[in-house]
This record gives sequence, C-alpha cells and structure tokens, in this order.
Amino acid sequence: MPPKSTRTYHDPLHGAITLHLRDPVEALLVRLIDTPPFQRLRRIRQLGPASLTFHGAESSRFTHALGVMALARRAFERLVRRHPSLAEHRAALLCAALLHDIGHGPFSHTAEEVFHTHHEHWTQRIIRESDAIAPLLRGHDPGLVDAIAAIYTHDHSVPLIWQLVSSQLDCDRLDYLLRDSYFTGASYGHLDLERILNALDWDPTTGGLVIAQKGQAAVEHYLLVRYLMYAQVYNHPKNLAATWVLQRAFERARHHLQANNLEADETVTTWLRQPSTTWSLATYLAADDIVFTYHLHRWQHHTDPILADLCRRFLDRDLFKARDISHLSPSEQQQLLDDLRQILVHQGTDPAIYSGLRQSHSRGYTLYQRGIQVRVESASRDINAVSPLVEPLTRAYQRTWLIYPAPLSEWLSDRLATR
Repeated sequence: MPPKSTRTYHDPLHGAITLHLRDPVEALLVRLIDTPPFQRLRRIRQLGPASLTFHGAESSRFTHALGVMALARRAFERLVRRHPSLAEHRAALLCAALLHDIGHGPFSHTAEEVFHTHHEHWTQRIIRESDAIAPLLRGHDPGLVDAIAAIYTHDHSVPLIWQLVSSQLDCDRLDYLLRDSYFTGASYGHLDLERILNALDWDPTTGGLVIAQKGQAAVEHYLLVRYLMYAQVYNHPKNLAATWVLQRAFERARHHLQANNLEADETVTTWLRQPSTTWSLATYLAADDIVFTYHLHRWQHHTDPILADLCRRFLDRDLFKARDISHLSPSEQQQLLDDLRQILVHQGTDPAIYSGLRQSHSRGYTLYQRGIQVRVESASRDINAVSPLVEPLTRAYQRTWLIYPAPLSEWLSDRLATR
C-alpha cells in the first residue's frame, strides 16, 4: 500500500485543512503537529475557564493553531501570486503561524494572571530548546528558528510576514474571533472573511501589509466584531469571577504547600513554589488543564475549609458574583468594598478571599504595530483617518467589578439603589 500523500484535519470553521506531504514545507508542518509539545495544546482550552460561562467554549489551543496556519496559508498563497518574491518566506510564515501559541500554559491566558508567566516567552524557548521542535526546524533550514523568532518579535526583514501573524489585522485575530464566536454562540462574531483575505496586499515600498479600499467595509466590520467580543465574551463578568476563584485557590494552595500541608505532584509543586523564571522547559511543558484540574479535584477534600470551598466552587461552577460598579468614583468603590467586607467579617468569612475589585480593559483600535493601512488611490493611510466608523472604536475603556458572594446580592442592590 503506497504511503499517504496528504494529511487532512477537518475543522468546523475552515473545512478540510489538507497538508501535502510531498511539499517539504507542509511535510514539516505535519511533523511539527505530531510532536508532544504541539499535541499538548489539545489539553489546553482556547478560552480558559470561559466554558463555565459559555458551555460550548470547549475548543482547544490545538484547533486554533491549526486554524491560524490555514488562514496564513490562504492569505500567503494569494499574496505570492501577485508578488512572487515573497515565496522565500513561506516556511517561516507557516511555521510561525502554526507554533504561535505553543507556549500557552494551563487555562490559557488565566495562567498568565495566576502564575505571572508570558506565553510569548515560552514559545520562543520551545522553538529554540525543545528536543522535539528545534531539530525539525533546523533540519529543514538552519536559519528557520531565527526567522520564526524574528516574526514573533516583529523584527523580520519583511514587515508583512510578521503582520500576518501579529498585528491589528492578522490571521491569529481572524481565527480566534470566528472560532470563539462559533463556540460561544455569540452570533455577532461573523466576519466577511473572504473579502478581508482578498483585500490583503503588500506594499513593496514599506514592506508592510496594506488593505485594498474595496475591503474597507469588511475590515470596519471586523474591528466592530472585535470590540463586541471583548465587551460581551472575553470580559464577561462570569469569566472574571471564575478567574478570581482560580487565583484565590492557587494562592491558598501555595500557602499550604509552603507549610508542608498540601499534596501535589512535582509539576504543580514547582509551579507553586518557584518563580517562573527558574522553571525548566520540561516542567513547563508538563503542565496542562488536566494536570491542574486534577489537583483541584484532590484539594476540594483538603482539611482547610477555604481551599476546599474554592476548589469545589470552581469545579461545580458555584462562582461568586461580579457587579459592574464603574459608575462609582474610586473612593465610592473602595467604600462599598469596605462595607461589604465588614459584613463578611461578621459572618466569619475571609473578606480578602471572598470579595474584591477587578478591572476589565479594552484598548480599542490603536496604531499598534503600524495599525491597519488602507490603500487610497496611490497612497496608504491608516483606517482611522479614512473611516468615520473606526474613531469611536479607538477609545479605550476600563470597567470595575465588585466580586462578592451571591447571598449578598440583595444587600448590594439595596445599597446601590440609595446612591
């Protein structure tokens, strides 16, 4: 029986993602996908604990990474047809797109809040140090690791290449907005993907990405979708409450571990006891959602009632409430928290664990990494200068949320009604 000439991944968004094994670059992608560090992404949810809010949000970083690679390939093929000189950067672009999230830790971005890690740092370490990844990249091309690293740091000699992976309009954002909308059921997350991809072009003068004016409306819609997804999905109050519980649980676990009053395996012990700057690559890659959730299951039976309660709350989705109090002044917010904490103290509840203030942020559209350039006649201009719809989306906003136990909801409503 002849060996297979293709590998196909069936994706709910992009359909059949077929890689051709006789193509050296696509054969490399398949080998990278089959490595343990990449397969680990199957065990890390794309949206962290957001599945406690949106029950369909069960997709993984693995599926997202494949989607980003598929979009980068589609976009690049169209660009190369117009600009053949770009073809030499194909391997670097597609590998960078595939591996861009390989450094994510348990619960995705939530791990970065809880353990003060940065997935970009670990991605760089993996492509350079992993015994499974680095030899494949260097075996294909000795300079490939450095070329991929330059894409991640936005230092690649052709800005278009890194902009397709990380910019205000990139394949990463296009995929996660479509994917997260699909799996959370947020219907306003639909994009005119074909028109956006068709509008992408290269400006040889600047070396950067530019949008044909015919695609301006589709990009405006994309920016609005991104704004709404942050407001309604990523910064949903239940997500904030779930992250709060998870943070307090691991802080409590760290306290008990230091007192030799907690059982944990070698991986979780290292994550809790040592700063992330001291971790080995093997220790980092040994962690995923399953490992940490298993420990939460164990700790819900701990003799410390607070640790046990926090773990149970996360596992059973018995979360705290999050109330938007952004309309209050900072001093009023603090006074409200102080008054609520006095009630918790009288009830015998630890106020610092069971209540607090959290902020959610949205920077809006900015000129981050050259912004989005639209070709108007023979010149390129930032979309904010040519679109009357984008300017309102440039305004950053911050919201302040009060975290508190559900039984105090009536007290809080009465208190806010008097203001």
